[in-house]
Amino acid sequence: MKRLLLALLVVLFAAPAHAATLQERLDAIVDKAVAEEVFVGGVVLVAKDGKLVYERAAGLADREAGTPVRLDTRFRLASMTKPVVTAAALSLVDAGIIGLDDPVTKWIPEFTPKLPDGTQPTITIRQLMTHTAGLTNNYSEAKDPSFAWYGVDGGLANTGLSLEENTARIAKVPLKFKPGSEWWYSYATDVLGDVISRASGKSLPQVVQERIEAPLGIGSFGFTASQPQRLATAYAEGTPPSKMQEGQIVRRITFHPSRALSDKTYPSGGAGLVGTAHDYFLFLDAIRKGGKPILSADAIREFSTNQTGDLPIRLMGAGWGWGLASAILKDPAAAKSPAHAGTLQWGGVYGTHFWVDPQAGITAVILTNTAMAGTVGAFPEAIRMEVYKEN
Repeated sequence: MKRLLLALLVVLFAAPAHAATLQERLDAIVDKAVAEEVFVGGVVLVAKDGKLVYERAAGLADREAGTPVRLDTRFRLASMTKPVVTAAALSLVDAGIIGLDDPVTKWIPEFTPKLPDGTQPTITIRQLMTHTAGLTNNYSEAKDPSFAWYGVDGGLANTGLSLEENTARIAKVPLKFKPGSEWWYSYATDVLGDVISRASGKSLPQVVQERIEAPLGIGSFGFTASQPQRLATAYAEGTPPSKMQEGQIVRRITFHPSRALSDKTYPSGGAGLVGTAHDYFLFLDAIRKGGKPILSADAIREFSTNQTGDLPIRLMGAGWGWGLASAILKDPAAAKSPAHAGTLQWGGVYGTHFWVDPQAGITAVILTNTAMAGTVGAFPEAIRMEVYKEN
């Protein structure tokens, strides 16, 4: 009997420990972030070769009301709007309606911003997409006060301006540099939205619906939340996060969460969309797979190829370039990233983040309602590092 018990003990203690699955490891990261109030609520999706390997809604969409986040909760996408609007523009390129190297004045004759010396350079559609047009912004690394002086809406305010009026105001601001000579994150995609509208003869929301949403069979994207009850409440990071107020400043950026509920302010091509994580995943996975059913292979090559050479992408640091709508990983070692060269990555200041690694077949979407902890820093980075333990 003693020998039998001893043998059983040997087997039990010699048995290998259970290896945590990807699901368990990612759950642990998400649970810890919610428990420590890094963000109030969010959805994380990870797919491998188009198949979801992780899908989780966690925390609260509205903390004060006790409303949990669901997989169909809408989030403010902020700058994750840019890839969608750029794809809509590229669908017009595919259709022969606009050209990447067309001058912007072909579609917006009055868009003639000047350099400080008074000269008026030509700005192209491609330069709008690549943020090399000479435009800047009044937040992030540029902090150009001229935009405030001229009353420009950068896509986060709730000003009531029309798209045409806002473009006219952007055109009054002196260019920071000669187009093509530098990279500065800017309001260029808002101008691109006006190009799309004028070239197509339709509103920007209509073009996004017809050329992106309808072919993909999705319906949550909108420049105004069509189902306000499903829109997550916005919070500002803190301990604990605070419910975001109109005009609240987080990391030098001024937020107006009411914009997503207003149909009076222009549709911002740079920051205006709301949507669900799953719909955004379907959009990104179409990009990963080569474009169908929204874009041609030629358009995807342009979209996902570094367009900025060795110009520094200041918001990203070493090892990164810029395509037509997002950062592009050029040198994983220099960037200290586990992802592969060619990875597309970006985020939105309301608390959102994505990356697409075509070589590894990975598509990942992180949408939270907390600026900016869901965008940059420890949480999205922890998700990324766990995902690549599988690759």
